[in-house]
Amino acid sequence: MLSFRSATRDDVEEIVAMLADDALGATREDVEPPLSSSYFEAFETLAADPHNDIVLAVSDEGTIVGFLQLTFIPGLTYRGSWRAQIEGVRVRSDIRGGGIGAALIEHAVARAEQHGCRLVQLTSDKSRADALRFYEKLGFTATHEGFKRSLDPRRDA
Repeated sequence: MLSFRSATRDDVEEIVAMLADDALGATREDVEPPLSSSYFEAFETLAADPHNDIVLAVSDEGTIVGFLQLTFIPGLTYRGSWRAQIEGVRVRSDIRGGGIGAALIEHAVARAEQHGCRLVQLTSDKSRADALRFYEKLGFTATHEGFKRSLDPRRDA
């Protein structure tokens, strides 16, 4: 059985470790101790924003097993509707395939509905074929072509 809660500052190191635990994240993140203050500064900014939440999936034993960032975005389109953006979905690599990711996504979708959102959107790197199939299985459709422009030539977007 999973429970869900908002992340705290004490969870940042574990979250960053999960971000770094895949082929793309390993090139983007730096988990060498001490953890860069930029991660904590980013967390504090997110935590202070009522339209952002880092949602943790927690096992019965109290272990963090996954997380995602959920952002509520106001807009003028769809008659001034809100939308929810899901980012940074991660499940601990040693327990993937057990339904944790699906439970996390469904929790985020339910939160979006409670918030009155018109739609839920997310992006996934084109190289993540398994993730793309996973999101399609959960009812997401690839309706748009996404673009990113890196502002730091040393890093990927």
